[in-house]
Amino acid sequence: MVYQHGNNNDIPDEHRIHRPGAWLPADHRILKHWLGQHVKHVDEAGEQELVPVLKEFQHLIENNARIYMYFCSMWDEVPHKPPYNRDVTGQSQIRDYKHMLQVLNHVFGHAPEWTDAAAGVGMVGVPLAAIFDYASGTPSGHAAFLDPDVNAMLKKILNQWGAYLKSPESASVLGTHRAGWFGEVGHKDLMEVANAASATSFKFEEMYQCPDPAAPNRGFKSWDDFFTRRFVPSARPVASPQDNLVIANACESKPYALSHDVRLRDKFWVKGQPYSVLDMLAHDSLSSHFAGGTVYQAFLSSLSYHRWHSPVSGVIRRAFVEQGTYFSEPLFSATATDDPSIDRTGREGEYEILQRGLTASQGYLTALATRAIIFIQAEAKEIGLMVFIGVGMDEVSSCEITVKEGQRVEKGDELGMFHFGGSTHCLVFGKHVGKRLKGFPEVGREENVPVRARLCAVEP
Repeated sequence: MVYQHGNNNDIPDEHRIHRPGAWLPADHRILKHWLGQHVKHVDEAGEQELVPVLKEFQHLIENNARIYMYFCSMWDEVPHKPPYNRDVTGQSQIRDYKHMLQVLNHVFGHAPEWTDAAAGVGMVGVPLAAIFDYASGTPSGHAAFLDPDVNAMLKKILNQWGAYLKSPESASVLGTHRAGWFGEVGHKDLMEVANAASATSFKFEEMYQCPDPAAPNRGFKSWDDFFTRRFVPSARPVASPQDNLVIANACESKPYALSHDVRLRDKFWVKGQPYSVLDMLAHDSLSSHFAGGTVYQAFLSSLSYHRWHSPVSGVIRRAFVEQGTYFSEPLFSATATDDPSIDRTGREGEYEILQRGLTASQGYLTALATRAIIFIQAEAKEIGLMVFIGVGMDEVSSCEITVKEGQRVEKGDELGMFHFGGSTHCLVFGKHVGKRLKGFPEVGREENVPVRARLCAVEP
């Protein structure tokens, strides 16, 4: 079997793809098989009438010369990323933009599920990202997915997709059948990931709050209801609740990077992807406070818990969602970022990143993708003003903030959630405190750091 969260040692090198957050399978054969099944269905069924929002997308493509050029060209170009750049045929399974619309039309009525492939069992957690995976790595795709008009249209499409994922029909993938999330493989992987974080052996209903533990789908009303499930509080206790110098982990996540002395403005789109604080914080007037500060970033996989919790006790100063891109990727070749010896900022020793082959696109996303930005005035003066950023990725771009400006929060209280999954998040600290923070988890660890557990502490 090929498991989504595993070390993938059984995947041949030519098929192994380094995926941020494990939202698409590490074994590219699974993605190819999944997409191939949908393409086959579309081709056999013939052209179907598009749902209204996809008709609108088609109208945008065909009535805007710039966008028409992008969507015609992207399927003819060869992406700058593996495995496509190693494919001598240089062909996409999606043939052109009309074929893309037909495949999207078919996928629209299906929630993400586990899929059998010749290589084993895997899961395509973001179907729309799978459809755009080839095109997003091409020059024309890069331009298209940065285009404001295209992103406005994609937002409409994703809103419709999200409405389906909140519907009772989407709960069909939550059963105990082989493709279900509570099937043998799905359930096993969910609990291996959850228990590995704290070396526990909880059952699902001991880890998560279930509306009906005896039901095959545990009583969840929809896909989104399942993905935004709450944990049992005792399963994720708050680290040192009386000690304000101890910072709790905001998301159940794997450490991705730790960077000190970040610049207020930097070239986030180059290969090193240094953090650009002003862009990350949407040019907010408080951004200058974090020049020279510290950024900690970690990512959430499709198997993780997707709510955010306050890392400190304090008061919410600002809380807003900044709209951004949805499927944009950096254009440079991903293979150039796989070498751990490469200095990713040009400033030696500043930036630590996973050394086991994680595609380095998450720094880029912090400046461009749709994201929730929450400024917190920590009760501990030693910490002061800090920021939580929840970054959406691909179709996982619906960020819901559940706190209000002026509200007091205790360490470990809920701040909000990702709908339809999760992506990556950052904690940003001011220059005065950044280098006094000690004890961050090791970048590159295999397991998630439990949400609300100790992340680091201010050194006295």
